[in-house]
Amino acid sequence: MSLSIFFQLALLCCLLSLSSAKTGRPSHPKGLIFRVSKDPSTLQYTTQIKQRTPLVPVKLTIDLGGQFLWTDCEKGYTTSTYRPARCNSSPCSLAKSGNCMTECYSPARPGCTNNTCTLFPDNVIAPIATTGTLGSDVISVQSALDGTHVTISKFLFVCGSTSLLDKLSTGVTGMAGLGRTNVSMPSQFFNTFNLKRKFGVCLSPSNGAIFFGDFDSSTAPLTYTPLLINPISTASIVTEGEVSADYFIGVKSIRINQKPIPINTKLLSINATQGSGGTKLSTVHPYTVLETSIFKALVNAFVKELNVPKVRSVAPFGACFSSKSIGSVYTGPAVPTIDLVLQSKDVYWRIYGWNSMVEVSKDVMCLGFVDGGNPTTSIVIGGHQVEENLLKIDVESSRLGFSSLVYSKQICANYNFVAKS
Repeated sequence: MSLSIFFQLALLCCLLSLSSAKTGRPSHPKGLIFRVSKDPSTLQYTTQIKQRTPLVPVKLTIDLGGQFLWTDCEKGYTTSTYRPARCNSSPCSLAKSGNCMTECYSPARPGCTNNTCTLFPDNVIAPIATTGTLGSDVISVQSALDGTHVTISKFLFVCGSTSLLDKLSTGVTGMAGLGRTNVSMPSQFFNTFNLKRKFGVCLSPSNGAIFFGDFDSSTAPLTYTPLLINPISTASIVTEGEVSADYFIGVKSIRINQKPIPINTKLLSINATQGSGGTKLSTVHPYTVLETSIFKALVNAFVKELNVPKVRSVAPFGACFSSKSIGSVYTGPAVPTIDLVLQSKDVYWRIYGWNSMVEVSKDVMCLGFVDGGNPTTSIVIGGHQVEENLLKIDVESSRLGFSSLVYSKQICANYNFVAKS
């Protein structure tokens, strides 16, 4: 081959590569990854993607049970690639939107377009929910393979209002919904890149990650339990016939130091007509929230087993102790273990001292569970109890895999997600 022909072919390949990048056609990574940080003031888990044209960084609070991605479109949302989802269109059907905004009475902009279907963006931290319009825009997310970014040209999301940002971390302009819906962020990633319908969660007090796609967990062997579907939505605004987007598991009992505690087991089942009861996972609750009678039984049994004097409680906790009275082991403070017993007595999520105790000062630590009164869901497993656990949310097989990294002497900040082929 002559030198001249070689350089012509090289130039052609370069031009084709540039052309493909400009079209925004997505490549097909084996996995995608969100880098996750914890805000020390709000205790929220946040990540950053890029969105719009031109692309700009968008900081989001992670909502594991959120129905979709929503962002504030009222303030500073500038783009040339936003497309509203017109009423009765395929995107509206996919999102199961039964409502239509026929006319917006303000100047046209993303979030204010005529003949656009609507959904209900939900900030469960504030809590506040409003009506928002469904649309699509360009987003860019990190590939897990080499750290490069891949682009999706028509990613569905909901335009929310600035008021929805109440109580969210500084700089956050929306929430990343990872729940069980057709238009959640995982669902769209799975469909766009033909990924296995699974994702991993590894949260940390510092830097963690969420991996979309299947991954090798051989360094932290997983225990599996079925994911349950709550037939009634647990969102702030409920549409008739809508199932919950949250991830529920079947806790059957609770043990302290392997001893069962007395609780009303009816509270542990999901009420199929009301959607109440049961146990779900959450990234928007900083600590596990328990129905009052469950909370009291757990605290009483824990205090009895620990057998050290209590000190004055520090809100929002109900049982606090002098740090000098509690020793230390490699799994954290030397306190009784807490088991969430699942489908059999031999399958349980064990919570060690690192995840059960919270250091509120240099002299005081508290049991990190909160009295939730009479909530819709009896047990909400919060962020502190999820941290330093590797979770595999297997949507495809409707099961949850979990492994304590604390027990296996690992940490999420160093956990290396390796994609499976």
